[in-house]
Amino acid sequence: MRILLRVKPGASRTAVGGRYDGPSGPALVVAVAARAVEGQATKAVLEAVAAAFGVRRTAVTLVRGATSRDKLVEVDGDDVTIGARRTELLG
Repeated sequence: MRILLRVKPGASRTAVGGRYDGPSGPALVVAVAARAVEGQATKAVLEAVAAAFGVRRTAVTLVRGATSRDKLVEVDGDDVTIGARRTELLG
């Protein structure tokens, strides 16, 4: 399942949850402590998303937005479970 993300790098703590209504539609907010330097924030985002959805890190793939705050990721797994968790995290 593909999920839109809005990233907040440099946060005081890592958190996944909340809704950002952007031009592409509702996005899941992911705050990470890592700074947006040399892909550190993107790596932290992929790890945080994997933990939030209860999947392995290798099950989360960046589709678009390597250098952007708006990212699109693919989460491999059961679509029903992932969809329900996405709805829960969006609030």
